[in-house]
Amino acid sequence: MSNRDLKAEVVKEIVEKFQSAQSVVLVDYRGLNVEELDEFRSIARKESVDYKVYKNTMMRFAAKETGNEGLMEHLTGPTAVAFSNEDPVAAAKIVMEFSKKHKAMEVKGGLVGGKIISAEEIKDLADLPPKEVLVAKVLGGLNAPIAGFVGVLQANISGLARVLNQVQEQKEATA
Repeated sequence: MSNRDLKAEVVKEIVEKFQSAQSVVLVDYRGLNVEELDEFRSIARKESVDYKVYKNTMMRFAAKETGNEGLMEHLTGPTAVAFSNEDPVAAAKIVMEFSKKHKAMEVKGGLVGGKIISAEEIKDLADLPPKEVLVAKVLGGLNAPIAGFVGVLQANISGLARVLNQVQEQKEATA
């Protein structure tokens, strides 16, 4: 296999990752030592996030092929990429959490749902509560009006029962 074929395989791999990922976060890892990078890879694996370092030229070809040319501006200097296939927030969360402890890791930008986002937007995305919490809040919000409606219905039914009971008592008293 020639060098050109190997490069084509790498580009194909990156294209497939771009297409299957729910989110992609590009980071500058300059200044992190091997142990810190291994620590980050371990955290990423636990969260089902694929963390790789590719050559910027390969990333540029893949970005162009997938229509993500907006990522080109971030593909300078040492660049690593975190792909999240399951949870669109996972890559952003682990990168931001890790970068709080290790200032050397800097977010460059990313991609969520096919939309290119800035480093600031990735920080905002990382601040979102977990999916389960958001779902619980939505369900709680939907449940409150229903509970209130049930309370009103119960009050009306119990009021009607009291009135009917009084009517029955009056009829028994007159009979």
